[in-house]
Amino acid sequence: MSTTTKKIPLLDLKAQYSQIQNEVEQAVIDVLRSAHFVMGPNVQAFEQEAAEFLGVKHAITCANGSDALYIALLALDIKAGDEVITTPFTFAATAEAIEQTGASTVFADINPETYNIDPAEIEKKITDKTKAIILVHLYGQAAQMDEIMAVARKHNLKVIEDAAQAFGTKYNGKRVGSIGDIGTFSFYPTKNLSAAGDAGMCTTNDDELAKRLRRIRVHGSDRRYYHDELGVNSRMDEIQAAILRIKLKHIDTWNQRRAEIAEIYDQGITRAQSPKCIPQSSHIYHQYTIAVDSNRDQLKQELADKGISSEIYYPLPLHMQKLFEHLGHKAEDFPHSLKASQTILCIPIYPELTDDELRIVVEALQ
Repeated sequence: MSTTTKKIPLLDLKAQYSQIQNEVEQAVIDVLRSAHFVMGPNVQAFEQEAAEFLGVKHAITCANGSDALYIALLALDIKAGDEVITTPFTFAATAEAIEQTGASTVFADINPETYNIDPAEIEKKITDKTKAIILVHLYGQAAQMDEIMAVARKHNLKVIEDAAQAFGTKYNGKRVGSIGDIGTFSFYPTKNLSAAGDAGMCTTNDDELAKRLRRIRVHGSDRRYYHDELGVNSRMDEIQAAILRIKLKHIDTWNQRRAEIAEIYDQGITRAQSPKCIPQSSHIYHQYTIAVDSNRDQLKQELADKGISSEIYYPLPLHMQKLFEHLGHKAEDFPHSLKASQTILCIPIYPELTDDELRIVVEALQ
């Protein structure tokens, strides 16, 4: 089999780092010299800058995206006996946070064209125990927020936007994370806006929720050594905030380049289906996915033989995971999520991907 010496990873963090290396290293040194390491001036500045960028009143940083989900649920008083509806086609953290509160996870299937949760399926799952919906803006495209918010208002439900893969995405002109009751973000190194380690954030336009979120992330405390409720230890450190402040200045440019790459893929890859983009949403392409109806694993291996990385997000939907076997679901209970897990393949997409590398990927797929 013919091969190329050009190795094309799914994501190249070193290429991004080389662009901003001097500024990042100086910022890190400045933090170390300040000896102010946790929730200092960089954290405060990043919260303000992120809130302004997202068009939201409050941005509350925390240690990681998983904590952001859990803290959001605690702030909404989700507890044992409650039910929270979410998608089975997502990373485990989305539903894991529900289980951590003692509430019950209720899955609703996805729209097979977008891979985001289907608002019609959400409504079918609502009971008198339902208290909230966690939607996921999967791969960087917004879920159908108008329909989801209408369902939530009709049934008096809270809405959490899991925007871990969608920092910068717009829905009808509004950034995701500013539409529901609370938005949650991850800045894990693979994300479009990424830290040099774990970091996360919650967003809200509700002043009282913002107070709860800030209190819960520091052991339920508004002032040191006085604790008003059960909280967690989930604080962003100064080094991560300093790095995120630098990257935030570039995020629109980086996301635009991802969109340009996606357009090249759209035009060049004609033998596999990519997700449909809804007109209300922009797409920041945290991942570029194709659906391969047969021989996906063979295609993945053939790409690897040519030096091209690919990945399956996600190979097993949550309702089939051992973690959730207590819910008693069968594989076919959520057929669209099941099919997505069997057909999806994510191919390289990152802002530093060159036109030559794009050509190699497209030709290999064709």
